[in-house]
Amino acid sequence: MILPPRKGDGFMSSTAIDKQLIASCGMNCGLCITYQRDNKKCQGCNGPDTNKPAHCIKCRIKNCEAIIQSTSKLCYECNKFPCRRLRELDKRYQTHYSMSMIENLERIKQIGMDNFIKSEIEKWTCRTCGGVICVHRGHCLNCK
Repeated sequence: MILPPRKGDGFMSSTAIDKQLIASCGMNCGLCITYQRDNKKCQGCNGPDTNKPAHCIKCRIKNCEAIIQSTSKLCYECNKFPCRRLRELDKRYQTHYSMSMIENLERIKQIGMDNFIKSEIEKWTCRTCGGVICVHRGHCLNCK
């Protein structure tokens, strides 16, 4: 369930993490700085393209024919999982942000989306203010 952000905090609360925010590649868009910001806010990979960075709109993973035709719209259903593009993206995120999209997808497949969302809320909730920790900054944008 998506709850609105708290009034006046400027960024999303952890309760905003929802299955609609899980991209095909396993990225939790709720953790992304372009989703969390107030100005020109992105709606996540599964949302409209308004305010999305160009590289997200053109994303070969998101626009992959196998993903588009799959039931779950998640890469783990593909017989090429993990493909070269996903491995490259995963390597960048592991190196720079200590997060693995491939591990996220494997967990979703293993424990289901609802349990994955619960674990994401627990993992990425700021212990100080209840905001969402930004994967790109490594801290909560509400209270830093």
